[in-house]
Amino acid sequence: MTAKRPPSPDDTDVLQRFVFERARVRGELVRLDEAWREVRRRREYPDAVRGPLGELVAASVLLAATVKFQGGALVLQIQGGEPVDLLVVECQADLTLRAMARWDGGLDRLGPSPALGTLASGGRCALTIDPGPGLVAYQGIVPLEGSTTSEVLERYMQRSEQIETLFVLAADPHRAAGLMLQRLPARGGWAQQGPDLWSRASHLLRTLARPDLLEREGREILRRLFQDEDLRLFESLPVRFACRCSRARVAGVIRMIGAEEARGVIAERGRLDVTCDFCGEGYAFDGAETERALADTASGTPPPA
Repeated sequence: MTAKRPPSPDDTDVLQRFVFERARVRGELVRLDEAWREVRRRREYPDAVRGPLGELVAASVLLAATVKFQGGALVLQIQGGEPVDLLVVECQADLTLRAMARWDGGLDRLGPSPALGTLASGGRCALTIDPGPGLVAYQGIVPLEGSTTSEVLERYMQRSEQIETLFVLAADPHRAAGLMLQRLPARGGWAQQGPDLWSRASHLLRTLARPDLLEREGREILRRLFQDEDLRLFESLPVRFACRCSRARVAGVIRMIGAEEARGVIAERGRLDVTCDFCGEGYAFDGAETERALADTASGTPPPA
């Protein structure tokens, strides 16, 4: 058994974008270390949930990097299934992210490493893109199809976006990582090597083992996979964990639940406690603060914390 080589500082919490020259094929590689560990530190996740959630975290960054944002966000959700009824990852335009999962028992019968399709059986895959202030948001929702996280997302992209997309995703307690290839629509002379190259690149991608994705450095992975291809690599981009919850956003949540329910909690307990599902931060509102939150209609209702 050989010891793992420590990752290079330039290879942690980064997104590496690349394109195949003279072909309409692009790719991205993401490796999340501290960002993924921070997600796990904020909430306790059973082993059964941790792997698929980490894979969705990596996939969200890969997908967000394909969108033209003006300060918006991409939200990837697996919802309405069982025993896990919600897995959600939010990735901002600046590649800051947060994630959470919700379940209601029933995990023990699945074993330690169930695939996403088993973990959220009967659910739906939803992708929401908020391109930024003043722009129209978009959401695509399809039934959950496929077993693994990669299969689920590939079928979503095929059904909802009509873009041929392939993923290899992996996560362990220390790192979440992913590699994505996309075949873009033909445009003039750009498609010269498209069909042959896509077939070849797809086959090579499928040879990438999950342990290699987690343990090898990013550029080494690309070099080993596509050593005979003409790749152009772009400058890598940093990725980090960040939660957008705040007292003002929690006040918006209080307005959303309504005066009757909020006042009922105050009458029973003397204060209203709200905990952010993403980061675990707690916010306590006494009676006077709750009334101010309910009365503050001028600020509108912020998105949920």
